[in-house]
Amino acid sequence: MKQLIFFPMISLAFFACNQPANNNQVLQKRIDSLEKKLADTYRPGLGEFMSIIQVHHAKLWFAGQNQNWKLADFEINEIRESVAGIQQYCTDRPESKSIGMIDQPIKSVINAIQQKDTALFKPGFVLLTATCNNCHKATSHEFNVIKIPDYPPFSNQNFKVENVH
Repeated sequence: MKQLIFFPMISLAFFACNQPANNNQVLQKRIDSLEKKLADTYRPGLGEFMSIIQVHHAKLWFAGQNQNWKLADFEINEIRESVAGIQQYCTDRPESKSIGMIDQPIKSVINAIQQKDTALFKPGFVLLTATCNNCHKATSHEFNVIKIPDYPPFSNQNFKVENVH
């Protein structure tokens, strides 16, 4: 009788010992699969972020010039989000280490927007633009020169403040 009980107990013990190993293998395969999917997931590169910043930079200028402070606030925050994206997703790029130099000029523009002051906005924007170019020079991208835009980037957007009902 002891043998009848002993054999099933030993079998159960072996079965139980094998289960975690199988579970560990299954879990490891799932982890490996998820890591591969994560590695293959699209993430914007530095160039994409910079192009987005350039568009918002231009829109910011026309919003400020037209005293459309709500739009200007939106655009400067879009620039801030893009800078944060660079800091999060482009850490492998040496240029991302220099992006912090833009923080103070952004604060200067934000201050002008909050005060709704065109006289403060222009020098803040000029400083922001110069800082972009200084960063480009510091990171060997001096060939990429940003300037105050001459024309709105989109012909289908009105930058003037209008009463919307």
